[in-house]
Amino acid sequence: MNTSDAYAVCLRLARSHYENFPVASWLLPAPMRPHIAAIYAFARTADDLADEGDMPDAERLAKLDAWSAHLRNPSAHPIFVALHDTIRTFQLDPQLCEDLLSAFRQDVVTKRYETWADLLDYCRRSANPVGRLVLGVAGYRDEHLARQSDAVCTALQLVNFWQDVEKDWAKGRVYVPAELSRAAGAAETDLRARRMTPEWTSALREASGRTRALFTEGRDVADGVTGRLRWELRATWLGGVRILDRLESVSFDVFRTRPTLGFADAATLVWDMVNWQKR
Repeated sequence: MNTSDAYAVCLRLARSHYENFPVASWLLPAPMRPHIAAIYAFARTADDLADEGDMPDAERLAKLDAWSAHLRNPSAHPIFVALHDTIRTFQLDPQLCEDLLSAFRQDVVTKRYETWADLLDYCRRSANPVGRLVLGVAGYRDEHLARQSDAVCTALQLVNFWQDVEKDWAKGRVYVPAELSRAAGAAETDLRARRMTPEWTSALREASGRTRALFTEGRDVADGVTGRLRWELRATWLGGVRILDRLESVSFDVFRTRPTLGFADAATLVWDMVNWQKR
């Protein structure tokens, strides 16, 4: 398969999952979109392999190992035809892709996190590489900017965890660190009963406060880039914070309602993007 066709495959995959991960959107510079779609297609497919139905853990890990082999070696798979071209074109660090795979493997075998530091280490590999790869495709090599991106990417990953407490429980996973739930007196028996108790709300409020601090820490990444990427990063930051606001407003009771963004939010987000410095 030629590279043009391979990128077309990746773009179709990215756009079919738009609600979950707004990659390759119209806000991105057009030349970047195929390359970001290639990165997304690689990560999305690996994530799906880690979560595949009722397949035994050993089989999931074997599939992830096979996926990793495509990354390390020449491959005719369309996603890797595109991804290898993107890595060569922009001289990206392949270790960032390996870090993503290590996080997906961890999802297969690790169902609980003891400390906040443990969870942040997972986010370092599951989320932060995506931001660094995007910056690399855009031509940015500044480490300070990359660290700001890390903070935002981690915050976005954490928001997704607090948004998906119910969904993750159904998969046997709890991402709220045990040190936070214990301190609040929260019990997993209440999750099993689909009850968002005051204790779980307290634990999640603590987690939310730490997440908001990361958004604040990384906010300036959107001012460190130029052109349409600046608007993309503003929109991403604002969207994540808006979902966090909504989670807080419903006391994190995702068993009753799972806050999301929709078309009705577009006007507010555009207004906040334009008035970024006043926010």
